[in-house]
Amino acid sequence: MNDETLTMTPGPTAIPEDVRNAMAQPAMNPDVDPEFASYYETLLDKLARVYQTDDEMVILGGEGILGLEAAVTSLVAPGDDVLCLGNGLYGDGFSDFVEMAGGNPVSHSIDYTEGFDADEVAELVGENDFAAATMVHCETPTGLLNDFDEILSTLQDADVLTIVDAVSSLGGTPVPVENIDVCLGGSQKCFSSPPGLTMMSVSDSAWAKVEETEQDSFYTSLEPWHDPDFSFLPYTHLVSNLYALDASLDRILDEGLDSVFARHGEMAELCRARGKKLGLEPFPGTESLCSPTVTAFEIEGQAKEIQRELHDDHDILVATGLGEMADDLLRVGHMGYNAQESRVEGTMDALESVLE
Repeated sequence: MNDETLTMTPGPTAIPEDVRNAMAQPAMNPDVDPEFASYYETLLDKLARVYQTDDEMVILGGEGILGLEAAVTSLVAPGDDVLCLGNGLYGDGFSDFVEMAGGNPVSHSIDYTEGFDADEVAELVGENDFAAATMVHCETPTGLLNDFDEILSTLQDADVLTIVDAVSSLGGTPVPVENIDVCLGGSQKCFSSPPGLTMMSVSDSAWAKVEETEQDSFYTSLEPWHDPDFSFLPYTHLVSNLYALDASLDRILDEGLDSVFARHGEMAELCRARGKKLGLEPFPGTESLCSPTVTAFEIEGQAKEIQRELHDDHDILVATGLGEMADDLLRVGHMGYNAQESRVEGTMDALESVLE
């Protein structure tokens, strides 16, 4: 890939120059440098402002999947019944983590083009004694955004802990963090930072469950991170990645969350309007289910070839679908730094040329 390649994938995204430059700073030693604790606390405060929460923040050294596994490993005890809501690959995949933790996943899987019926979920909650529930806010492989407000309220009323994968939505669209016990994010999506960090907010109720649950792992356990004065972290943190995340957070906070969310919405509308002119429809079919951060166009049996031509002939990198839909969906990431008119227009201009 050359320096001119326009990376319009739904993560990892293109990284702004100031974020890349931040990584080049001399790295302090997080284990012994007395200034690190203060720096880290300030960084977590910025992250909490983007999350819009008063819950405790945790940053783990590892890609976003680490956060999904760590949340389940830390909160699910052997024998716990866990409701796994799935209308996409990642939602369905949560059940695997539950099984690895010794829990009993109760999967409520629906068609990948549909949103959840809050009444159906409420009925499931009323009929079972769930310790926790897992779900995905934005299903990156299909560009579907779930509305969980009513469902989260039902789960909260029933004292069911909630674990939400918001990796592809945090920083790009509002997330109801105030009603989520563990809300997971990733550095390489809307934050437009390098891959390598997973972030999460953890409620008091979630911490209580962590403390009462026997931890049979260290690296994937949240328990060692529950240190209010940051005097000791479980392992040497990825300092250069933290510097990059810090710069990314500054970009978001300087622009203002309302402006950031509006920009993502406008670029999503632009992308899909251009696609419709080319005869392309977004995969979920229903506009209200389409994410402001990624669009998956239906291109049956042609996605990989079009992806190759965009890259080889136009120096633009987009993504295809995953799993059974690998060659049927072409995904354009308009998240973070990529949610700019020039980048979206350039991508769609090239797509128009390839299709013609």
